[in-house]
Order: sequence, then structure tokens, then C-alpha cells
Amino acid sequence: MVRKARLGGYAGQHLYVDMTKEQCKTVPIDRKFAVTYLGGQGFSSRILYDEVGPQTDPLGPENVLIWATGPFTGTLWPQASRYVVGAKSPLTGIFGEAHAAGHWGPELKFAGFDTIIITGRAKRPLYLLIDNGIAQLLDAKDLWGHNTNETEEMIKEAHNDPSLRVSCIGQAGENLVRFAAIINDYDRAAARSGIGAVAGSKRLKAVAVRGSKDIPIAKPDRYLEVIEELHKKMLDSPFTTSRAQYGTTNLVELMQEIGRLPSYNMRSGVFAEYKKISGEAIKDHYLVKPRADYACLQRCGRYTLVRTGPYAYCGGSPEYESQSALGSRCGNDNLESILYGHHLSNLYGLDTISTGSTISWAMEAWEEGLITAKDTGGIDLEWGNHESIIKLIHMIAHREGFGDILAEGSYRAAKRIGRGTEKFVMHCKKQEIAGQEPRAQKSMGLATATAARGADHLYAFPVLDEVGFDEEIGIRYGQEYLPEIGDRLNPKFKGIMVKENEDFCAVVESLGVCKYGTLIPPVLFYEDIVAAFEVTVGIHLTEAQFRQIGERIVNLNRGFNVREGIRRKDDSLPRRLTHIPAPEGPSKGQVVELDQMLDEYYEQRGWQLKTGLPKTQTLHRLDLDDVANDLLKQGIKLPQ
Repeated sequence: MVRKARLGGYAGQHLYVDMTKEQCKTVPIDRKFAVTYLGGQGFSSRILYDEVGPQTDPLGPENVLIWATGPFTGTLWPQASRYVVGAKSPLTGIFGEAHAAGHWGPELKFAGFDTIIITGRAKRPLYLLIDNGIAQLLDAKDLWGHNTNETEEMIKEAHNDPSLRVSCIGQAGENLVRFAAIINDYDRAAARSGIGAVAGSKRLKAVAVRGSKDIPIAKPDRYLEVIEELHKKMLDSPFTTSRAQYGTTNLVELMQEIGRLPSYNMRSGVFAEYKKISGEAIKDHYLVKPRADYACLQRCGRYTLVRTGPYAYCGGSPEYESQSALGSRCGNDNLESILYGHHLSNLYGLDTISTGSTISWAMEAWEEGLITAKDTGGIDLEWGNHESIIKLIHMIAHREGFGDILAEGSYRAAKRIGRGTEKFVMHCKKQEIAGQEPRAQKSMGLATATAARGADHLYAFPVLDEVGFDEEIGIRYGQEYLPEIGDRLNPKFKGIMVKENEDFCAVVESLGVCKYGTLIPPVLFYEDIVAAFEVTVGIHLTEAQFRQIGERIVNLNRGFNVREGIRRKDDSLPRRLTHIPAPEGPSKGQVVELDQMLDEYYEQRGWQLKTGLPKTQTLHRLDLDDVANDLLKQGIKLPQ
């Protein structure tokens, strides 16, 4: 019997970990499965749909927690550092996933695995150690209660190996904060969807990996030629120099310029004191040096230092989203508190977007007299009170006092407080909206509403109308060039952009590479993926096939959410954004024309306009007949 050749790019194995039985087993990755879903987000989405049924408690033992890399992770593709963590979200109750960079994902591949699937719940705190294909669960009693930095250091010391790569939770995950994150390499965060709380519910403190295995390359004679061309394209991009200098921190200036910098709980898209929290201010006063994730040419990461005072620290610098969430969103112009608040959130394992957004909701309710000192235990929630912001981060992570309410996320916190505070929650599907004011960029408004994991700027990442959508880019997207699509304030044709970008982003996250350089602007696009996939994996897929894979993954995610009750009514935005005109700045007078864009988007998707349900013929075209049949068994009748 002739054995099929191993696919290039893949380690070739799933690792299944039963926390209840404290057992590990390996399962070979099926060739057809790999080609159908690629890896990363695709693997996670398919496993999650198959393993987690409707009405599953996200914090119960029946939920599944999945780490997944892609075939490009750990290779020489520029920025090939990414991995995905998937689970049913304890924040939203629907499809959940988070992404991170760093060096942990590549190390998992070097250790011999593409995915880790965690099931059950342990009776005691444990951590998973993977050493060159051998996996074992170890006692984490002494690690429990420690922050992420301490946890990583303690594991490295226990195994006398400073080169170990660690992905872990802090106290927020242990305490089941609904927006807890998983942190790897000290300051890289798989942040959204409350994934860290799922790990905490399973009593899984960390996953430590080390490996020296090769990643096979199918066509080594052509591989370097293709990779060198990709590197040249990336290095020639004008965005590469800027990112090495600022990372994403200078987005504060760009967002302010176009009115897309959320301020005062998204009442406005401009912040008068934006220069105080800007990328330029960080570079001039606090930057130590840039840092690169695995195979990264752009060096978006960086180290920053606050030398003295109550916010003294040295560590990873915030990304733009933290500057917005802990800064302008809360009316806070104290940059040192933002830097420290970001660092503190990483130590505890908190999603800074949901942390800052939930605090800003409380601040607006405080201003309106709907939350008082009696509720907060005497904490003053005036706009810009940076001491209170830092204090609340501690309290949220430990679920102490008012922090216990905020740890539920703004949607549930408002339900608990009541008194009309619900109208100030800036969410979609119970997840807080990121640092993107959608009245200033209509495509981002639509993308926020349609994203499978709830409010999300990265599921579609529609920034082409921000950086410039020229004729060449229009052609590359397979659409006739339409001037309106590049007008960020015009809702027309944004359904086309968001649909195309969601599909492309699903492919990118499944391959295990970074969206920077693929979407801002599309320096590396489908034709580059086709070439690299062939020499890496050894299979030729056409651009049309990659597009279909992306579309398949998005529809699979929609199927998961439909099974949980999601319909068109849930693809929504807060009334503030759809009915109240932006009060100032470049987008003054604008609202998000969501219904118009949703109609166009659903038509592009092949989903029913009235309900947002995928049509049976759409699922059939994407080889998702099993999903259609499963939904029918659940009593959900899909349109033809």
C-alpha cells in the first residue's frame, strides 16, 4: 500500500486534550479537511460547529476550546506568526474566536501540531506541556492566582528552559471575566470573545510549547524564489516604514483626521486632546524600541517605558485599540495611565477593547446620574478620571465590588443596573464595538454589524475606502470600478466591499498570517497566496477556489450563529450610530444607513433579505449541505 505524501506546510496532527480524564491523544489531519478549510480560522470554525451543539453553556465542560495554526504559520511568508483560538463565547453566547501573533503559534508547529482541541473540565488547575510531539498535563496549583508574566516565568523556570513559548491566562480568566483574554509571549493577546474565561472554566492555566521539528516544504526548489518576491513587495510598501516607526499607535492621528476616533463612549468621533495620546507622543517620550513577531518585516510591536510615578512600568506598548479604549473612549488624555492600563490588562489577561468600552459606558451613565457612588463603592467615574480607570481594571480582573458587575461586559452590566443605562451600551451581539466610529466610515459600520463574533473590526477589516480604493484595487477584487465604493461616507456598494473582505480575511486567518500587508493596502493578495500555497503545500488552488473557501468559512460561522438564534435583527448597531447624527468633526451630520447596506450585503451573500438566513442553494454551492441538513433538524427552515 502506497502512503500518500505528507502535505507541505502542515505539522500534520491534531492534539486532543480531555481535561476531565487528563488524557491527550493525537489524530492525523485529513488531507481533504486541510484543503477544504486550510487551517487557523477554517479549522477552528469547522471543529467548533461539529463539536459544540446549540444551547451549550460557554462556561460549561461541553464547550470546546481550540488553538489552530495555518499552513503558512512558522514559514517564511512575511508575518507568518498568527494563530486562532476558538470557542463558543461567554460574552456573546455565539461563535467566538480570537487571534494573536508573537512566536507561540510557529512554536506549536515546530512541536509537531497544527491544532489543539481542549474538551471537558479538570478537577484541578492544570497546564499543558508540549515537547516535540509529546503532550502531557501537569499540575498548575502553584501557577493559579498569578498574572500572565509570572505564569510564563514560573513555567520556564520549572523546566529550566527560557526558550519555551507560553500561552496562558491571568486572574481575569481564572475569575471567568466574560471578556478575559489569552496572552502569549508576555504581551500578545488573543483578546476578543472572552476566550480566556473558557480556558479558566476548564481550569487550564497555560499551554507551553517547544519544538525543533521541520515544517515540510513541498517544492523547495521554487520556494525561496516565491518568498523573495513576497518579501520584496512587502519591503517596498510605503506602509512598512511607517509601521516600523509607529506600529499601529499613529492610527490615533489618522482616525482623528477622518472623524473615526471614538470618544466619550462613541458620542463623538474626534477627541480634542488626541495629540496627548498619539503615536507621535509615544514615540517621542516612551518608546524603547520596535519589536517583531515571527517572520515580521513591519515590526508593529514595540516596547515602551514609563520611568517614574504611579504608572511606572516597562513592557509591551499598546496598539491603537488600547489607546482608543482606555483613552479617548473614556475622555482620558493621560498617556502614562493608558500605557500602564494596557500593561495591566495584559498581566491580568483582559481584552482592552471591552474593558475600556465597559468603563466608558459606566462613565456616561454616571454623567447622566443613572450610576452613583452607591453603585461604585465611592469610585468617581467622571470622564477622564484615570485613577478610577486603573482601579477598575484591578477590580474587574478580581471581580471585586463594582468590578464584579463590569466583569460581565457592558450589555449584561446594563441589564443588571437597569435605570435606562441600556441605551448607552455600544455593542453588537453583546460584544463591545472596537475603536472605529462607523458614522465616519460606513463600511466599518456594516462590518461591525455583520461580523460573526459580534462587534468586530477585523472580521472584514474594510479599510480600502480609508487608505484609497483605486481602479487597480477594484479590478483585483473582481468588481467593476465604482467611484462610490471608495467614498467612506457613501453607503452605496459597501455590501460588496464587506462581503469580499470577509471572505479574504477568512482565508488570511486560516493560512496563519497577518492582515497587515494583505489588507492595508492589499500588497499581498490572492495571486500571491496561490503561488505561495502551491510551493509550500504542494497543491494548486486557483484564486476562485480560495475565494470559495473564504466564503465557505463565513457561511459556516453564520450557520453556527443561526443555530443559536441569530437573525437579521441581530445584525444591528446602537441607535446612537444609526439615528443620531455625528455632532462634530469630518463626519458631522452623518449616521450609518445600516438597512440599505444590509440589503446589498445579503444579496451578495446569497442570504434571505428578511431574515438573514443563508439560502439552501448557497450552502449547497459551498459544499455545506451537512450544515443545511443540521439546521433543518434543529427546526430551522432555510429559504431555497
